[in-house]
Amino acid sequence: MFKRVLVLAPHTDDGEFGCGGSMAYFIEKGRDIYYVAFSIAEKSVPQGLPKDILRTEVIEATKRLGIPRENLIIFNHEVRKLNYVRQDILEALIKIKKDIMPDLVLLPSQNDLHQDHYVVSSEGMRAFKQASILGYEIPWNNITFHTQAFIKLEKQHVEKKIDALKAYKSQSERSYATEDFIWSLVKTRGLQIGSQYAETFEVIRWVI
Repeated sequence: MFKRVLVLAPHTDDGEFGCGGSMAYFIEKGRDIYYVAFSIAEKSVPQGLPKDILRTEVIEATKRLGIPRENLIIFNHEVRKLNYVRQDILEALIKIKKDIMPDLVLLPSQNDLHQDHYVVSSEGMRAFKQASILGYEIPWNNITFHTQAFIKLEKQHVEKKIDALKAYKSQSERSYATEDFIWSLVKTRGLQIGSQYAETFEVIRWVI
């Protein structure tokens, strides 16, 4: 159904956490995946590591998923301050829309509490209002989340997601960056639809 899928990640690794298994699924089906990261979060990098390490890590992570390097776009806006440059983000997204013309856009939920995530979600909706849009799940940022759409995954898709997230060695100490958590979430979402594994999304716009 979808030929070109665009993933919008406020920060590097958000896309992998929210829909890494789905990206692996679409790539296996021969779809074109494009990934846009808006911040490499230099001010949040653990002390002693290179400030641009997340740029290196997102390149490696998307490579592991099978996304061509030319399909990866990286911006370096300041973390937690995307609201200061939201017009720049919107204009960049409009240009990306003209260049890519995606059929499906995966972006953060409108119920995501992180200020950067909310900006990317809002501007993404404005830029791609004529495409199908799904909001991905970031459980630690969501007060509410409507499980309205699911993508069934197989074991190899989840393994690809985990392998991609392992590229983010600078983030390995995060409490949610564990294999146990990732497996438990995809199993829970799979159980909801009678599948072994799944990722879930909020339906923002659906075009058939």
